[in-house]
Amino acid sequence: MTSSLTEHSFDVVVVGSGIAGLSAAITAHQAGAKVAILERSPLEDRGGNTRWTEAFLRLKSETEVADDFVDHFARHAGHHLDPSIVAETSGDFSSRSPISKAFGFTDPDLIATFADAAPDAIAWLKGFGLRFEPLALYFITTSTTRLGTVGGGLAMIEALGAFADSNGIETFYRTTARGLIKGEDGRVVGVEAVAAGHRRVVLRAPSVVLACGGFEGNPEMLARYVGPQARYIRPVARGGYHNKGEGIEMALAAGAAPAGDYSRFHAEPLDPRSGAPEPVVMIFNYGVLVDVNGRRFTDEAPSSADATYEAVTRVIGEQPDGLAWLILDDRLMQIPNWRRAVRSDQPPVEAPTIEALAAAIGVPGDALAETLDAYNAACPESAAFSPEKPDGIATRRGYAPRKSNWAFPLERGPFRAFPIICGNCFTFGGIKVDPEAHVLDRDGDPIPGLYAAGETIGLYWGTYTGATSVLRGAVFGRIAGAMAADRARHSST
Repeated sequence: MTSSLTEHSFDVVVVGSGIAGLSAAITAHQAGAKVAILERSPLEDRGGNTRWTEAFLRLKSETEVADDFVDHFARHAGHHLDPSIVAETSGDFSSRSPISKAFGFTDPDLIATFADAAPDAIAWLKGFGLRFEPLALYFITTSTTRLGTVGGGLAMIEALGAFADSNGIETFYRTTARGLIKGEDGRVVGVEAVAAGHRRVVLRAPSVVLACGGFEGNPEMLARYVGPQARYIRPVARGGYHNKGEGIEMALAAGAAPAGDYSRFHAEPLDPRSGAPEPVVMIFNYGVLVDVNGRRFTDEAPSSADATYEAVTRVIGEQPDGLAWLILDDRLMQIPNWRRAVRSDQPPVEAPTIEALAAAIGVPGDALAETLDAYNAACPESAAFSPEKPDGIATRRGYAPRKSNWAFPLERGPFRAFPIICGNCFTFGGIKVDPEAHVLDRDGDPIPGLYAAGETIGLYWGTYTGATSVLRGAVFGRIAGAMAADRARHSST
C-alpha cells in the first residue's frame, strides 16, 4: 500500500529546531520569507541539543568574544595542514583555489566571520527577552571567559519557539527530512520528508537550510567514523538522540564537501548510572582515575579542568569497557562547592577503606591497593591544598603516568568513587560552508539553494573550542536565514 503524499510550498525550509534552526527560520521570516521548519521530535522535545545545554558562550562581554577565541580555533584547525593551502587564506575567500575553498579544515575566514558577528547575534537574542550574565559554571577552575544564558538553552528554545509559533512559521513535528530535491540545473528546490505513520511529505522551496545537528544519535555512523570504541559512548543529553546525521548525509549525497574531524566528537565525562541531562563529573583532577583492572592510565590534572576535560575523557573512552573509576579520599570535602562540578543525580560509592571500596565498585582489590600505594609514594610531602587553580604539585620524576597538579596522597577515609564514561555532546564532522553559510561542493562552489548552520557544519578538529557551539548556531543560523530569504526573494522576481 502506497503512503499518502502531501506537498507544500514555502520560500525557505529549515531542517531542525535547535538554536541554529530557530535562528535561521526567524531571521528568514523577519526578512519577509514564508518559512517552514521540519523537526523529527514532538513539540515537547523540540530544540535538539540546545534544549538541554546550559548555553555558556565564549565571550568576555556582550560585545566582545573571549581573548583566546580566534587563537584557540587557529591552534586546533586540523592536523599537519598543507602550508601551501593554508597560505591561500590570506587573500579573499572568493579568490582562493577550489581546493582551498573546499578544504575540510577550520577555515579562518569562517572563524573571522564567527567572531565579528557574535555581538550582533547576542543583541538579536536579547530582543527576545534573553539575558546573558557571568554565571557560575560547573568548573571549579577555569582558563577563559564565558557568559551564561540565564535559563540555559531551554530559555532560548522557549523564547524563539514562542516567537515562531505566534508569527506564522509552520513547524512540521515528528517529521524527518530524508533527502534534498534538486532541479535539472542542479539547484536545491526542496526537501523530501517522512511524517508519523510513514506519510510522505514534500516541501518545495528555492532555499533550504540544514540545521539538524550531527550524528551522535546514530550508532552506525559513529561506528563508521569514530570506530569500535563508539560502542561505549552515548549522547550527553536527550536531545542528542534525535541527531542521526540525515542532514549531513543528504548534503554529502548532493555533492557537498565534508569538513571537520569525522573521527572526533565533543567529549564530556559522564556518570553512566545517571539519566539526568549532562550528568558530568568534573572533579577528576582532584583524585586518580583507574580502569576496571584498578590501574592508572593518564594524567588526571595536566591543567585546569575546563581546558583538559575533553582530552582526559577521550582517554577514558579508550579503556576496557570504556569505563574508569574516579577515586577520591576525604580531601574532597575541602573543595568549596564541589557538588557544583558534579551534575549526576547519583551519589558516589563510599567505603571506609580502599579494600572495601574496591569490592563495592568491582575492581580487583590487590591491584587497586598496589596502584594507590605507588601513587601515594610518588606524591610530594604535604603542602597546602588549593583547589581553585592549578598548583603545580606533581608526582615525582620517573613515576608514570605523571600527575601534574593536585598530586596529594589518597589516604584519608572515607573513600569515594564515581564511575565515568566518555559522553558524546556532539560530533565534529559535518559539511563545508563559506562565510555566508552557503554549502560548498567538493570543487569549492556553492550548491545553489542550500545553506547550513549549527552542528551540521564541520568546524572542529581534535579539540572543542569550549562554549562556542550554541553561539555558532545563533551566528550562522542568522546568516543562513538571511541568505536563504534573499535567494528566495530574488528567485521569485
